[in-house]
Amino acid sequence: MQIAKTFREKNLPCDALIYLGTGYCTNGWNTGHGSLEFNPNAFNHLVEQIQALHDLNFKVVFHINHAPRNMFGLSMAEDSDSPLHINNYWARHREDFALGVDGWWPDDGDELPIEARLARHRCYYEGPLLERTNARPWSLHRNGYAGVARYGGWIWSGDTMSRWATLAAHVSVGLNYSLSISPFWGTDTGGFVATTELTGELYARWFQFSAFNPLFRSHGRTWHLRLPWGWNAGEFGPIETPGRPDDSELHNAEVELICRKYLELRYQLLPYNYTLMREACDTGLPLMRPLWLHYPKDSEAVMLGDEYLWGRDILVAPVVEKGAKSRRLYLPAGDWFDFWTGKKVAGTGWIERPVDLQTMPLFVRAGGIIPVDPVRRFTGQKVDRPSIIAIYLGADGSFVMYDDDGSSLEYKRDIGTWTRFRWNERSQTLRIEPDSRTKSRSVGERKFEVSIAPQGRSKTVTYSNRPVEVSFQ
Repeated sequence: MQIAKTFREKNLPCDALIYLGTGYCTNGWNTGHGSLEFNPNAFNHLVEQIQALHDLNFKVVFHINHAPRNMFGLSMAEDSDSPLHINNYWARHREDFALGVDGWWPDDGDELPIEARLARHRCYYEGPLLERTNARPWSLHRNGYAGVARYGGWIWSGDTMSRWATLAAHVSVGLNYSLSISPFWGTDTGGFVATTELTGELYARWFQFSAFNPLFRSHGRTWHLRLPWGWNAGEFGPIETPGRPDDSELHNAEVELICRKYLELRYQLLPYNYTLMREACDTGLPLMRPLWLHYPKDSEAVMLGDEYLWGRDILVAPVVEKGAKSRRLYLPAGDWFDFWTGKKVAGTGWIERPVDLQTMPLFVRAGGIIPVDPVRRFTGQKVDRPSIIAIYLGADGSFVMYDDDGSSLEYKRDIGTWTRFRWNERSQTLRIEPDSRTKSRSVGERKFEVSIAPQGRSKTVTYSNRPVEVSFQ
């Protein structure tokens, strides 16, 4: 509760808190590995405690491990008396789930055969749907196999070391995983196993990278240092591994400021990111994309694994070297705008971009259309200002923004809103219209602030699901 309240008091955006099981920490939510019984020392007023987190608009996720090695089952609808069947294994979760648990973290499982891994993903997708028939399940797994994406299970990269080399490797790891297994991927921000390389600088750089991962989550041993404010607390908190940062790292106020900057950017990009996630759901096209996916004939682009596209229009170049003062990066064909400075740079070439600790290079393609929302403290928070539709000049462009209720399964029936934005560079006109996939016509009135980036010229327009044009001639 203290952590939850601190996030809200500091106005640091956050949506979910994960509670480890006892065994991986001394006072976890349950009574030990594989247990689904609440630890009375941590949870002695279950309903009230979970509700208190919900009242602060946090989702509550519980960690569970020791899944049966031979778990099986192709569907919850199958009839089986075996405790190894997913239906009967899920039944053990029912009482806890009924208390308001929002998601699960099925940990370990490296020893599980492929069939059991797939079964576990099905279990944590179909099981919650038995209880909440119109609510999206959520689970975070340590492993899986090709095919798990259909169950929406997230997978993180495992118990990595807090080292610069690990961060550097994760750029290509994320790209490869997203292309071959599932778009639902992420890491332990900062690395899991603390080493002497874990500094405020490494954590800040990893945090910036994670802000442009599908899963944005901070976790690891010596866990107080995984909190944005933990680097300026003057103490480590629990020391959980032999490796530890230098004591001088505990008075670094800059880390929290950097975390705030990228947290807020992540939440501002919610309409863009949510659209990418719907595209991934429909087509499998990942959010993290190697440059060759959109520039297959570019001989430089096809060789690069240390930078990537976030969707079609944003280029991300993580800084993965200690003490870096600049970042060498490649820009494909066309003009690109530096996201932070607004400077236009011609593509098809290498550039040297100066950086300080607060800056991870981001570039937006000319013709890119980026919807940007006001900052929220959590995704469901209502905002009272219009979305900004940022137009990056220099080429024709289009973007179809997707939205739905954010929680139900109505999206499976295509109950959502697709809004198409078309920019005509010659006439300097933006056309806003419903995409043909939008079935419902009663979406209400909405205001957009159309902004020309990086000039800042803007016009506000009211959109009522009928075509409208905004001219900047």
